Amino acid sequence: MKFNESRYSEMIYKRCGKSGISLPIVSLGLWHNFGDVDDFENARKMIFRSFDLGITHFDLANNYGPSPGSAERNFGKILKEDLYSHRDELIISSKAGYLMWDGPYGEWGSRKHLISSLDQSLKRLRLEYVDIFYHHRPDPSTPLEETMITLDHIVRQGKALYVGLSNYDHIQTEKAANILNELGTPMLIHQPKYNMFNRWIEPDLLNLLEDKGIGCISFSPLAQGMLTDKYISGIPANSRAANEHGFLQPDEITENSVDKIKKLNQIALNRNQSLAQLALAWNLRNNAMTSVLIGARSVEQIEENVHCIDNLNLTIEELKMIDEIISED
Repeated sequence: MKFNESRYSEMIYKRCGKSGISLPIVSLGLWHNFGDVDDFENARKMIFRSFDLGITHFDLANNYGPSPGSAERNFGKILKEDLYSHRDELIISSKAGYLMWDGPYGEWGSRKHLISSLDQSLKRLRLEYVDIFYHHRPDPSTPLEETMITLDHIVRQGKALYVGLSNYDHIQTEKAANILNELGTPMLIHQPKYNMFNRWIEPDLLNLLEDKGIGCISFSPLAQGMLTDKYISGIPANSRAANEHGFLQPDEITENSVDKIKKLNQIALNRNQSLAQLALAWNLRNNAMTSVLIGARSVEQIEENVHCIDNLNLTIEELKMIDEIISED
């Protein structure tokens, strides 16, 4: 298949912390819409169009689907059949830590779980290695040293080129980063949830990542679709809030949240942007943020989101207005 020859000049790439790796500032997450319950041909089209737009980073996890593992399996099929000649142009990531199989070794951060899970992921992806392997969440029971030593071991085995963390707070992240530095496998990146409605990483985690030269890629930058114009007039039948497999619940679409969405949407319209584009630009305003992970149900959503790069600059007045709207009770 022939792809857009201008894709790399049309996308913006940013250095990931102090590493040698650059990521597109918009990356594609396969958390939803790439599983067994979804349309495979639509998934294929979304992967193709993403790459055509210069998106080189595709983010997965062992349990993405549903069913768990099916997103990796489907992406692996697309990669082998259609994209394998472009493998060295891609950054493919996976994760382990959430429940994946029954028994005491099916989740968390033990050496047993992480190595077994990555081996399973590589088989589903039909790959010899992933570019980035994350520990998906902190483990309150396993010593942090065991988890970090395992990540170091995975890199030395050649099963991952880089390692990262997800959902760790700033104290946990600093401890983990120090251990990894001592082992000689620096942490490449952190993947936290971050959007206008969920700013928990400010300022401590963002400051830490920037100080230590660690990249940051946010998931759920559109708050599961709430930071779009989708819910201004109710809950559409094809939305995440209406999807039985989705994480966004209908009771989260409150009168207060819709009022905020409408006001934010007006700021976006004044900038000749969609609300989604404004929300992504806002997410990327911080120098510590390397990339945003978008989710998508259609090619059109991907195209819309990528066009956030057309207007990334936010004025002081716009930022102040956004803060005031978000802070309203």
